[in-house]
Amino acid sequence: MESGEECDSLEEKIEYMSHQFEKENFAFSDEQKRKFLLLYEMLVEKNKVMNLTGITKFPEVVEKHFLDSILLNRVADLNKPIKVIDVGAGAGFPGLPLKIAFPNLKITLMDSLNKRVVFLKEVINALELENIEAVHARAEELARDKKYRENFDLSVSRAVANLSTLQEYCIPFVKIGGHFISYKSGEIEEELQMSENACRILGGKVKQVYKFHLGEQKRSFVVIEKCKNSPKAYPRKAGTPLRQPL
Repeated sequence: MESGEECDSLEEKIEYMSHQFEKENFAFSDEQKRKFLLLYEMLVEKNKVMNLTGITKFPEVVEKHFLDSILLNRVADLNKPIKVIDVGAGAGFPGLPLKIAFPNLKITLMDSLNKRVVFLKEVINALELENIEAVHARAEELARDKKYRENFDLSVSRAVANLSTLQEYCIPFVKIGGHFISYKSGEIEEELQMSENACRILGGKVKQVYKFHLGEQKRSFVVIEKCKNSPKAYPRKAGTPLRQPL
């Protein structure tokens, strides 16, 4: 079966998904596969009434949402019970697949649109996931909350924004010695160069840029280590990081 084709029966979906996971060296239990399938079903059903994703065919969801999310294990040790925040979680990627694949993770899903947060909570309950929460907030405000600021081992984001803006959103959540990892396309050189100032100001240092192919997609992980505390002035007030990147 090609990645662009659809899977009709439950058996076809399980077979296809299992094969794709195994190709990337993931060996999941039947229970984990069931949770991935339920996540897919809930995503497609909710997508009928609100815009969560333009990707709805099962093979594409497996590749572009599930695998793309969990391949983070290539640049991070996800088998430890580390604290992770998914900034701008949207429909739950990468946070939900990460939680299914690596149950030890303690995950916070953060999004600024309450309708999406309600959906995330519905999925968490339906999949009976533990040590995971969905929070309705803007990054600029939540990163100033003592409960969340510099309290995470890892901050991740697949949100669509330039790297300078994402760093201002995400690095303040990370404790010293922790990491912010941005999911990006393969063409990242110019964006990296433009974001050097933001990284320095916020206390980060680019540790690794890991490039890979996922199907026909060119993808990359930008791994930024938190070396010192982020100045209290950052993130700036809501909307400013997007309008005026550092």
